[in-house]
Amino acid sequence: MKADRHHLSEIFLSFLKLGCVAFGGPVAHLGYFQEEYVRKRKWLKESDYADLVAFCQFLPGPASSQVGFAIGYRMGGVVGAFLAWVGFTLPSAILMIGFALGLSTLNDLDGAGWIAGLKLAAVAVVANAIWSMAAKLCPDRARALIALISAAVLLLMANALWQVGVIAGGALAGWSLFRGRISNPHSATQERGSASKKGWPYLAIFTLLLIGLPLLRGINPDGGLAVTEGFYRAGSLVFGGGHVVLPLLDAFTVGQGWVDKDSFLAGYGAAQALPGPLFAFTGFLGASLSAGPGGVAGGLLALLAVYLPSWLLVLGALPYWERLRRLKSARAALMGTNAAVVGLLLAAFYDPIWTVAVTDSTRLAFALVAFALLRYGSVPPWLLVLLSAGVGQLWL
Repeated sequence: MKADRHHLSEIFLSFLKLGCVAFGGPVAHLGYFQEEYVRKRKWLKESDYADLVAFCQFLPGPASSQVGFAIGYRMGGVVGAFLAWVGFTLPSAILMIGFALGLSTLNDLDGAGWIAGLKLAAVAVVANAIWSMAAKLCPDRARALIALISAAVLLLMANALWQVGVIAGGALAGWSLFRGRISNPHSATQERGSASKKGWPYLAIFTLLLIGLPLLRGINPDGGLAVTEGFYRAGSLVFGGGHVVLPLLDAFTVGQGWVDKDSFLAGYGAAQALPGPLFAFTGFLGASLSAGPGGVAGGLLALLAVYLPSWLLVLGALPYWERLRRLKSARAALMGTNAAVVGLLLAAFYDPIWTVAVTDSTRLAFALVAFALLRYGSVPPWLLVLLSAGVGQLWL
């Protein structure tokens, strides 16, 4: 389909609509995309959409946002991909940056009951994410062991480099343990037009930035370059969705004193109540940072930096996807990486989430009830966050 101006505007407006109503997290987002672009608009066949979802699950980064980006790319090229991302991300980004600016005018956040409620909502949301991810990604003893060892290492070595090492170690363990247990994949159709497209320039840019930005960061360790490097690294190393970016963001924002823990958890809790991608939380952090530009400019910088790796990887790897997915070694390594991600999230659940939010038996009871409502009461995350903030203001 030719990417004319009318069609590009249709891509943008359709994703903008979803960005305003798509509550429920990454899995729900994929359902919204399927309904809108496969069943309603018929832009993709079911098999093509399933292949795009599998492709984005294979890459680091926010899977649902990457699927949206890939759909935009299929329908409108690079411009269509960017417009799809802007439309889907814009509503939650505006709200998160606005929340950061409003929060910065308040005092004594730790004593505010509604802030305590938001932090306890974050406890419930992350606990639920760990539960679901562990059931899916650690179904056997070997992967459960990888997850637990990863969590133990990160609890003892709270450093961003160790997080990278744990992910790499999970990939190595997966390659060693599982490559002989993977059957041949089902045959799939070649991505149309991919054979004629070259992805290596995008992959080269991704690699150069991943290596070069940490080297350049020393020029101004508290400026915009340091902020860009931190968010770019977080976006480059996240396997498993928005919740998993939490420990990486915490390490270089809270860990360096650029954002206090109360604000970090308040923003993360608020992000659960919004439609669209959870990665919009980075807009809140960028606007809250004491380093770099801060404010609206900081929020936009954080969003662009954390999403840039995803754009480059989708554009770079999509032409080679059919060949890569047939490699047993790559799929085995991914199994180990996914298990390590569960350990990464488990360590982050304890510190900073649990240690900051659950400070007495009353708050423990609050968190348990919130978890029960989310896990077994079918209460959506956005409603849980609103209830937690309200009850927290009245009770805590």
